[in-house]
This record gives sequence, C-alpha cells and structure tokens, in this order.
Amino acid sequence: MYANWFLLLITITAFLNFFLLLIMVFLEKRKTQTIIAWLTILTFLPIFGFILYIVFGSGLSRRVRHMIKKKAISERDIIRNVDGIQNLEEAKLDGILKNDVELVTLCYSFGSYPIPGNEIKIFTNGIDKIDSLRRDLLAAKKSINLEYYIFANDFVGREIMRILCKKAKEGLDVRLIYDSIGSRKAPRRFFKQLEKAGGKVGEFFPPFMHIRLLNLKLNYRNHRKLAIIDGCIGYTGGINIRDDHMGIHKKLRPWRDTHVRIEGSGVYALQNIFLDDWRYCKNDNTPPLLYMENGFFPKPKICGNVTIQAVASGPDSQVQKIKETLVQMIINAKEKVYIQTPYFIPDDVFFAALRIASKSGVDVRIMVPKKPDKRTVYCATLSYLKEMSEIGIKIYLYEGFLHSKTVLVDDNKLVVGTCNMDNRSFGLNFEDVIISYSTEVNKNYLNIYEKDINHSLEVNIDYFKKKRWITKFLQAIMRLLSSLF
Repeated sequence: MYANWFLLLITITAFLNFFLLLIMVFLEKRKTQTIIAWLTILTFLPIFGFILYIVFGSGLSRRVRHMIKKKAISERDIIRNVDGIQNLEEAKLDGILKNDVELVTLCYSFGSYPIPGNEIKIFTNGIDKIDSLRRDLLAAKKSINLEYYIFANDFVGREIMRILCKKAKEGLDVRLIYDSIGSRKAPRRFFKQLEKAGGKVGEFFPPFMHIRLLNLKLNYRNHRKLAIIDGCIGYTGGINIRDDHMGIHKKLRPWRDTHVRIEGSGVYALQNIFLDDWRYCKNDNTPPLLYMENGFFPKPKICGNVTIQAVASGPDSQVQKIKETLVQMIINAKEKVYIQTPYFIPDDVFFAALRIASKSGVDVRIMVPKKPDKRTVYCATLSYLKEMSEIGIKIYLYEGFLHSKTVLVDDNKLVVGTCNMDNRSFGLNFEDVIISYSTEVNKNYLNIYEKDINHSLEVNIDYFKKKRWITKFLQAIMRLLSSLF
C-alpha cells in the first residue's frame, strides 16, 4: 500500500516538474544553463527538487513585474526638468567623456544620464562610513531616504534608528525601505517605532500573511544600500546597517568593504532609484513632478569635477543592465581591469569578456576574500578562478573578508555599488552601481587596490591543482548549482 502511494507521489511530482520546465522554457525564457541545472535536480531529486524550485526558483509573476514598471519614474522625466544637466549630445562633447561615448550611450539607453559636477568620497570600512552617515543624518534639513538590504536590530542599527526617529519628530520627511529577507532578524516592532515618530516605512517583498517563513519571493532580494539626504548627498556601496559590517566579526576579520559618498546633482539618480522602489512598496501614486516641488530634487549645485552615471538592475527586466555595462567596459579596456568581489560566479558572456580582455594584453586582476562567509558559494568561486588563472589573469586572495564590489578600468573609470560578480546579482537581485569618470578618483582607488594587494595572497594554477579531490568534487557540484541561486 505504501509503495502504491509513493509511486503515485512520484508520478504526480514528475508531471509537475515537467510542467515547471515548460514554464521555464516558454514563459520565463530562462537561460539554457539554468534550465539544464534545474532539469538535473528535478530528475534526480524529484520531490526535493520541486520544493526547492517553489522556494527558490520560481520567477517574478507578470503582475509583480507590471506593477514595478508601472510605478517606475523615468530618470529622464525628472532630470530633463532640471536646469544644468547635460543631455546625451552635450555629454558626447564633454572632454571627460569623449573617449567613453559608447559606454555613456549604453548607460543612457538604460535611462541613466551622465551628470557632472560631483564630489566623491570613498570609504573602505564600515566605521568611517557610519560616522559620516551619522553626521549627515543629524544635519539633514528637509528629507531622509534610506534603503538597505540589511537594517539590523543591533548597536549600529538602533543608533541609526534613533536618529531617524529624532529627525522624523522634528518634522522632516523620513522614509525607510528594508528588504524582507535581508532584515528578517529584525522584528517589525523595530521599524514600527519610526512610523510612530512620524516617519514612513516600506518592506520590500513582504512575506505572505506577514509570516517570515512564507515568502514566495525568497530568491528575489532588494540588495541595494542607498541613503539620500536632502536630495544633494547620497551614499551607495557594500556596507549595510549592521554591526558585522563594522569589522567586529571575529572569524571574518579584517572586514574590507567599499562605499561612496556623493555630493552634487549625481545624487538625483540615486534618489530616482529609491523613489522607484518606494512607489512600488507603498503603492504610491504621487505624480513624479510633485517630488521636485517637495525638494527631493533641489537646484543643481557644482560640488566637484566628477561626472557619474548610476545604473540599476533587477529581475523585473529581461535586460541585465549592470552586467552589460561591465561587459562593455571590460571589452573596451585598454590597459587594466581590476575587480574586487566577495563572490565570483560569471556566466559565459562575462567570462568571455574577461578572457578577451586578458588575451588582448589588458592587465586583468581579480581579488576575492581568503576567508569566505558562504562556503558553498566560495567553492563555485574557486572553480571559476582556476579557469581565470589558466588564461593568465592574476588572482588575489585578500587576507580577511573582502565585501567590496568594485571594478576599476584604465585610468578614468571606477564602478562602485552593491552588485557582486555573480549570477544572483546580475539577474535575481535588485542592485545599483555608480560609474565615476575621473582620473583623480581612479588614482585614489588604485592606491587603495595596491594596498589591498599587500594584504593578499597571489595564487596561480598550482594553488588550485593542489586542492584535495573532495574539495575539487565540491567545487564541481557547486559550480553546477551556481546558476540556480
């Protein structure tokens, strides 16, 4: 009798798994490597694979994608109403951008304006970033907009929350978006205190019936870390509102990260990304131009000489905008491509771009942590790094945990943001990066990168060949599964 029930269960599961594959092929139009990976799991582990797909593999529904797009504000709709901002034709004549017209045009096609006149400050650790953010929050006069993947209920989180509540009580427009998964350990009452103080809170992709374990969008995370103060100061990068990101985690010391503070009109782009997410989270129907009247986009102010573009991407779009931006930069690099990322799991296109650059004589370097925070993902990372090493790319293992997400190209382009170099960040997460066009900024970060090399172990192909067979086996398995998550 039990055998009959088990056979029936297997039959039903097999039918459902076949139906899931049809959805992936014809409706969601997944990549071939993703379909093959899911086919392998659903075939050999039919029941477990079905559960795994429901939790992690199902795509965003058409309704959700439509709602996100419906609520989005075109950056052009905002910026074209602001005096002093360059259009594409003016940008092409800009001396700073004249050698990067193709890149500027690509990002412009994604809706990103090149915005001059900014000052950029780079932070390489959480303590300095939080100190700066604290000062800017306390000095805020009109509005504060924060969006963080992780906003923890710990020492740092409670300190920032107290400041937000204080400013909300003073009458400022204070808004906070937190990711349902990233901030799952913080109870809702922690965020409710901001609403009681007069602020506004949005939870990105909240779970069904507000039960944390029933989140069917578990695989789609808002990984952004944004702070916009008075519409003229902005932050983005890898550092969350969390004690661990201050470098106090014993097993992951030293914690090395990268975050930037932008002052100038380039903050408009970050503000726009925040408002897109806010309008979706809160079903906000405020007319876009009303945000300008409310001071979210103040009169442009020249604060420096750095031109920036901001690029945002997410699973709501079939186009992986950040990945395509990076590929364009890599294949057009003339001298160097220096990458820092905690996770390196490239798809075929990104892999090919790095190979082409390296074989064309470009100095390509990849730096990852020596101390991983996720060992399964790290196994896949090492597998890809082995192939990178085989084609002559220099590999560095940072003596600690490297959470920095940066790409330095030649002497005038630097990408900093929230996006890791992996399939999850490119296709599943909501991410953002800024591109700075500046020889001064690049020179500054090149010095930082070289200091990081002094605290890193350079490895070659022999390092990977000496790994035990069990390690190589795990690397092969995790590489197969890496396209799923």
